[in-house]
Amino acid sequence: MKRRSSRLLAIESPFPDANVKLRLLEPPESCHETLRERLYSGSYDKPFVVDNGPRRFLHFDFGAIQSVMELSNPVRLALAYTRKMMAFLLFNRTPKRILLLGLGGGSLAKFCYANLPAASLTAIEVNQDVIALRDEFAVPADDHRFRVINADGAAYLSTQTHLKDVILADACDRTGIAAELGSVEFYRKARSRLSARGVFVANICGDKDSVATQLTKLRDAFDDELLSLQVQTDGNLIVFGFKKRRPDLHWERIEAGAPELKRRFHLDFPRYAQSIAVDSKLSEARVA
Repeated sequence: MKRRSSRLLAIESPFPDANVKLRLLEPPESCHETLRERLYSGSYDKPFVVDNGPRRFLHFDFGAIQSVMELSNPVRLALAYTRKMMAFLLFNRTPKRILLLGLGGGSLAKFCYANLPAASLTAIEVNQDVIALRDEFAVPADDHRFRVINADGAAYLSTQTHLKDVILADACDRTGIAAELGSVEFYRKARSRLSARGVFVANICGDKDSVATQLTKLRDAFDDELLSLQVQTDGNLIVFGFKKRRPDLHWERIEAGAPELKRRFHLDFPRYAQSIAVDSKLSEARVA
């Protein structure tokens, strides 16, 4: 796909005391005051970039952060929920095909591209303006094992014939889970597109009622065989589903291998494994 360069308009922040710089996908002749008013009111309808010195942020509005990049280390996963989504490596250490539904600032795409050199990655992003900002967030150029496609994630998944080892669904919009990626039908379709050892990973965001609703749909689609990992900092829930009914998990072996994963990827896999195991045992107790 031909890349669209991002020529961003720098404007003064509507919050001058915050010591941040704002850059928008707008022509140079745009009225700065009008743009600041729209940003302040929440009516601005494009993603925008906020720099505070050491970090760069992707926003749709000032109510929530979509993505964060450390300028000194663009590949590092700066947000807790992205680090915990990588816990799929506890169950499949050698994925060959990874599908990312939602690009955002490219945090997961960059990390997987840099740290899983044997994997091919496809990132699906419905918002062309988000893709236009890929250079701002050091998203790699398309090549033989990485590509970004402007498409609806659910529609794209329906056209696929190649099975995926990992599907990462991280497509929250201003109100929570994007509607097209939050139905029982979508979750069932995602499961059908997994390989035999495939793992589906969903970032569930929103208020408690929204999270509960999504969990009900996921349990329906994955035969109630799920694992989860809570993100304490922001209330998100990371959910793992499998192609088949959840395999018999040898937690001692998984936990024994977690330190090696930590050494390789510099993420706290021992803690992730322990937390997922506790959740699994609690779920089994509730069923019993």
